[in-house]
Amino acid sequence: MQADGTRITVLTPSAEGLEPETVIENVRVQRYRYAPRAWETLAYSGTMASQASRAKGVASLAGLVAAGAFAMRRAIAHEAPDVVHAHWWFPGGLSALGGAGRTPLVTTVHGSDVRLAKGRSSAVGLMRRVMRRSAVVAAVSDFLADEVAELCPGHVAQLAPMPIDLARFSPTAAPAERARFLFVGRLNAQKGVADLLTAFAAVDPSAQLDIVGDGEDGAALRARAVSLGVSDRIAWLGMQPPSELPALYRRATAIVVPSDKEGLGLVAVEAACCHTPTIGYSGGGLPDVVRDGTTGWLVTPGDTAALARAMSAVISDPAERTRRGLAAASAMRERFDPTVAAARYRDIYRQAITRA
Repeated sequence: MQADGTRITVLTPSAEGLEPETVIENVRVQRYRYAPRAWETLAYSGTMASQASRAKGVASLAGLVAAGAFAMRRAIAHEAPDVVHAHWWFPGGLSALGGAGRTPLVTTVHGSDVRLAKGRSSAVGLMRRVMRRSAVVAAVSDFLADEVAELCPGHVAQLAPMPIDLARFSPTAAPAERARFLFVGRLNAQKGVADLLTAFAAVDPSAQLDIVGDGEDGAALRARAVSLGVSDRIAWLGMQPPSELPALYRRATAIVVPSDKEGLGLVAVEAACCHTPTIGYSGGGLPDVVRDGTTGWLVTPGDTAALARAMSAVISDPAERTRRGLAAASAMRERFDPTVAAARYRDIYRQAITRA
């Protein structure tokens, strides 16, 4: 039970090493099995889409949706909640179609689920079914709200922020390094790391780059770094636990987000809370959280020369880097404070109950 009297139960997929049930900050977390243990690898790694392209992944994904629906029915029968809240229309919202019964449904889209639907008529049809079943649809950025309107005419998604752990993502007195850039994300085409490497090759040769993450393009990107002559200035750090990210954000001159299809750009928000500004592309949801000239640097998607110029500007003008970092921190802390997010969703839940 929360301080305001709200009772929350989280249903989430199982994975090796995780307890079937636990309590985190007064929130009950139940993890449901959906496949043989060796196959329960879809969640928490950011590889669901790539795994679903293989036969084993398809089978696991079907089990995930079905098991999620069963776990939801069981939880509703036991706890009789006022609202079911599905994060991502797929697979969470799809599970809700079979598991939520008559309970009012709120569905939040985050980005990867919307990308899944684009260009796939069968997926669009399923997404529209989830939208019709939802009493309220929410999106984490204006960009995604527009995408919902395009894919599902007649449905308006409300903007709802994601909370950030402001105690974890906070600044320290130690200054950032003069010329050290940071990328955090999947190593795939959508994230734009190839563009980052091209731009980095045109930046001051004393600059360093930390790359956090793994992905299907990892080997090709390492080879690209060698061909560009920058491999000796790059630290490939692989996947890092959340506890390690704040220190990486704090020491970075700037974080670089070279993707034009981000649903929001959460790493830009986390970095900002550590007083680290963002350099990125002015596409997708990133302009929702980065204001060019005020809280960071945004350039035209695909313009690697402009990306390099922005990186060089951060190095050459540390005072401006500090100014934008402070402005970014102020803006993000005001918008993504957990109390702000909680109040917004309490309002959304009340709307859902009233409309049901």
